[in-house]
Amino acid sequence: MTPRDACVLRFGEIFLKGGNRSFFEARLVESVRRAIAGLPSAKIDKVHTRVIVEIDAADRSRAVARLARVFGVSSVSPARICAPDLTLLADEAVRAATEAAGARGGKPSFKVDCRRSDKTFPARSDDINRDVGARIVGELGLPVDVHHPDITVGIEIGQQRSFVYAETVPGPGGLPVGSTGLVNLLISGGIDSPVAGWLAMKRGCTLMATYFHSFPYTGDKTREKVTDLVRLLSEWHGPIPLHVVHFTEPQKALREAGPAELAVVLYRRMMMRVATLLARRAGAAALCTGESLAQVASQTLGNLAVIEEAAGLIVLRPVLTNDKLETVAVAQKIGTYDTSIQPYDDCCSLFVPAHPSTHARLESVQDAEAKLDIAGLARQMADGAEVVMVG
Repeated sequence: MTPRDACVLRFGEIFLKGGNRSFFEARLVESVRRAIAGLPSAKIDKVHTRVIVEIDAADRSRAVARLARVFGVSSVSPARICAPDLTLLADEAVRAATEAAGARGGKPSFKVDCRRSDKTFPARSDDINRDVGARIVGELGLPVDVHHPDITVGIEIGQQRSFVYAETVPGPGGLPVGSTGLVNLLISGGIDSPVAGWLAMKRGCTLMATYFHSFPYTGDKTREKVTDLVRLLSEWHGPIPLHVVHFTEPQKALREAGPAELAVVLYRRMMMRVATLLARRAGAAALCTGESLAQVASQTLGNLAVIEEAAGLIVLRPVLTNDKLETVAVAQKIGTYDTSIQPYDDCCSLFVPAHPSTHARLESVQDAEAKLDIAGLARQMADGAEVVMVG
């Protein structure tokens, strides 16, 4: 067998799924196939606890970058597949160590880590570690450090595939997108809601998104910013339908219907109603928001309860217990932070009094809403939503 270039994908949580494991593995393979679309040399094969993507060397670095964004993947290694022959495996190990040492510069320390799922292979793992390590020392002069090496040269010997690697790129982990259902993300131009959407994806959710646009108070720049954020999320997910809901006139009506201190709660309840209508029409099972407990006046426990009463679906709040620094750290990791911190106008910050209520009473909110055709307004907004496929 001539050695071939490949990417080796490992998965973690899926391994624990018992009788449902085949379902999650199938969703993972689908996600991998989407990720490498456009790389014609790629060929996917599922082998026990690994997904192997055979690919030409010229395409391998691009494939690794894409596959490291696939939910369900715990790590990715550029690798070389070869026959289960100790001499060939050692040749590839020296080659991998040479490339890794060249990338780091100097004389980095290393260790060899062999795993044999094929127990019929004649050499034991410890013996392979010793013999291949000795060859790397002899040919490259690299120092050995079995506890804290700069480079780990991995060798996996299986009944279906054997391969060698010297680099491991972390993946996002979690569950494959599409394995747990469709949710409607209420997205703004801030930091929290894109992070909430990303965390929902990590739990296997497929996303649709809804943005409430109060033109001219929230201008086209804000709409473009939200679209950019959805596009960044789509790099982890695939294309996402973005529903743009025109909110200006309903927002004015809500502001006039009730006491000023209830304005934000009234806005948020209407958003829940419209998002629920759009979600049900698309077959979504839940809403998702970037609300964080007690971060702003509308997000106290009492106000969250009053706001959620207007939703007809369960509301997922993935960042509910995060402090701001925790959410910022995720935003920086996933690439949304720099876009989120650009100046923007949030429709919920419009027409807000100096002292908004932190403990809105449901009866008072319902009295204000009774002055309007709330259900009719919600249907009108849902019917008039623009839908843009982003990504």
